[in-house]
Amino acid sequence: MNMEAFILGCGGMMPLPYRHLTSVLLRRDGDLFLFDGGEGTQVSLRRLNLKWKKINAIFVSHTHADHVTGLPGILMLSSQVDRTEPLYIFGPPKIAEYIETSRKVLDMYINYPIVVKEITEPGIVYEGDGFYIRSFPLEHTKTCVGYTLEELDRPGEFNPEEAEKLKIPKGPLWGKLQRGESVVNEDGIEIKPEQVVGKNRSGRKFSFVTDTMYLPSIAKEVKGSDLLICEGMFADGCEDQAKEKKHMTSRQAATIARDADVLRMGLIHYSPRYNDKELNVLLEQAQQVYPEARLTKDRMRIEIPYVE
Repeated sequence: MNMEAFILGCGGMMPLPYRHLTSVLLRRDGDLFLFDGGEGTQVSLRRLNLKWKKINAIFVSHTHADHVTGLPGILMLSSQVDRTEPLYIFGPPKIAEYIETSRKVLDMYINYPIVVKEITEPGIVYEGDGFYIRSFPLEHTKTCVGYTLEELDRPGEFNPEEAEKLKIPKGPLWGKLQRGESVVNEDGIEIKPEQVVGKNRSGRKFSFVTDTMYLPSIAKEVKGSDLLICEGMFADGCEDQAKEKKHMTSRQAATIARDADVLRMGLIHYSPRYNDKELNVLLEQAQQVYPEARLTKDRMRIEIPYVE
């Protein structure tokens, strides 16, 4: 099953000619999930030719303008097609008011259900086939949450050669064993699933963390992520400013990635004080702590494969 993240915007505070505001689209097979929707989200969706009409749910970290100003356009665009499935929007308190006020003030024509759910405590907010999405608290200048998408464990690999040795004919009995059911072979002997199916294999985990001061607890929430997208807004020397604005330096983001033992981490939500060439400073400082750190850029695609 395919999973990939698309960086629609990687900037913070204000858009730049070459950097839209923070937004990430996660595609898991046929499901599409949008994490934040800063200014410029529609532009990147169009340029990447992504099927924005099929977005299942939007997950908002908080209601600062640089994370939500792209949402009204997304809502209105979705009314230009025949859509019957509801669009779910999750976020901390105030997100419902923002969506409802935008609809009224802009006199939006909406021809599909919009279901807004405010997050008042950490936990699972969305569930699908073989996965769930969970929220957890961050600490910013207003209520802010992070998210993880976590897949359930996958069944172990089926060994057809072993099944044939145990005289189990190919067909429905193989399917039963793969579903965890015992069967009886041609000699009337009971065969248990563990005789032909390997141990369960872990699913994948995607985490999204932005607009927060450094908290050691974040590492526990994103533990073992296959991909962590994490803000690294400032370079060394700006620790006081980061603390005042409740943001992180790239080194602090890398500390979370290291302590959480994630496979890969992409920095996002850069301060506009750094042009694209100067972002290498953020990267170098992050890699001193976590060598697998990478910079995200607008319209970057990051594949999230299974780890066997």
